[in-house]
Amino acid sequence: MLDLITAIIKPHKLNDVKDALLANGVEGMTVTEVSGFGRQRGKTENFRGSEYTIDFIPKVKIEVIVPSESADALIDVIAEAAKTGKIGDGKIWKFGVDSLLRVRTGEMDIEAI
Repeated sequence: MLDLITAIIKPHKLNDVKDALLANGVEGMTVTEVSGFGRQRGKTENFRGSEYTIDFIPKVKIEVIVPSESADALIDVIAEAAKTGKIGDGKIWKFGVDSLLRVRTGEMDIEAI
């Protein structure tokens, strides 16, 4: 079985998470710049004496497909590397992947990772 791990993290933690995943055997990942908000509902900033609200906070989404038996350990690796201890550190979740195909070679499932 395979799992898709998705993590939403602060942009400045991307290199830390990437290095931690590579050090733990992950061979590839997809990274997307995203924006959104959680419980904090955005944030308020001051610029030249004027207050304004940022509704959607910039984040980075990382997606990796891994064997199911290593997914929970890799979630812990991501969480440790992404943690700042402040509001907005992000979220991590996983889904089962029924089938995976490497387009170039036709390899399936575990061989396609």
